[in-house]
Amino acid sequence: MSAAGHALALRGLSKRYGSFTAVADVSLDVGQGEFLTLLGPSGSGKTTILMCIAGFVEPSEGAILLDGRDITALPPERRDFGMVFQGYALFPHMTVAENVAFPLRVRKLGAAEREAKVRAALDLVQLSAFGERLPRQLSGGQQQRVALARALVFEPALLLLDEPLSALDKKLRAELQDELKALHRRIGRTFVNVTHDQEEALSLSDRVAILNHGRLIQQGAPAELYERPVTRFVADFLGKSNFLAGTVQEALEGGFAIGAGATRILQAATSTPPIGTPVLLSLRPEKMALLAEGETAENAVAGTIAGWSYLGAGYALNVATPDFGTLRVTLPTWNAPIAPREGLEVRLGWSSAASVPVLDDVSPDDAA
Repeated sequence: MSAAGHALALRGLSKRYGSFTAVADVSLDVGQGEFLTLLGPSGSGKTTILMCIAGFVEPSEGAILLDGRDITALPPERRDFGMVFQGYALFPHMTVAENVAFPLRVRKLGAAEREAKVRAALDLVQLSAFGERLPRQLSGGQQQRVALARALVFEPALLLLDEPLSALDKKLRAELQDELKALHRRIGRTFVNVTHDQEEALSLSDRVAILNHGRLIQQGAPAELYERPVTRFVADFLGKSNFLAGTVQEALEGGFAIGAGATRILQAATSTPPIGTPVLLSLRPEKMALLAEGETAENAVAGTIAGWSYLGAGYALNVATPDFGTLRVTLPTWNAPIAPREGLEVRLGWSSAASVPVLDDVSPDDAA
């Protein structure tokens, strides 16, 4: 299959159902050959956007452009997009080869050309020996590979993926993530994926667009979103985070200091908010360390282990502190400085560059 990435653009896309707004004024660009994931909780609008792109849902406002051409009014069958669903949607009475050949039959390709394309598609997903089997004779992962082959066999302009791995168990899902990423690199096509799984979004995507309540909150490369979230929602939804609230006490070279109760925290920054400004910092659990007696750090707080879990590769600690409530800390088990136990008094340390200021965008509805 030849590589043929196409560019997609959404311009002011909105979708309303009566008084309910499912998608609100979303503008987004997907580059040629890019793997973009739409990520968000249930009800965030990500699937509605995908269905608008596919042509199954008509937007209330806005435009959808493919390589600069407006396709908003085109029916699904004229968009030439492949689609993979969560539930595979294979025909149970057809063999694997017949399932993969179905889009080619609809397009009235000749038998010889169909056979060659089906063989190439099955080779692509490493199922060349399974063409004569029925779907019920395959595992869940194999069925999903068949669905991928069927969506790619006619060389679509875009591949749309609607939570394609969510029906698989955790281990198989991780394996399919690796295969899907490698497949994308090999064929160079443009993929648009929808998921609520943060790890899947981080591992698969060139870029992630995070949505909430129908709005685009932040977009960027996975590492950028994880390391530099702009809002509390993004920091809390994409991975885990601690939130340290305080007020600006002092401007410093390369940052500022905030105060919370009796605790003073240093924060690296290129600009300083006015003295007295409330500030919220996001601090990832893995960016803190347990300090040994006499050890110092730019920032340090004392606390007591209120609970802990063994996760194999690491320990997850809940540390109760006087000024920031319970902080979550993760430690690798292979070099943990202590054996965790409830009631143990500890000191936590981190650098001023480990945390990042975020906007406190959580409403009462979000918190609930």
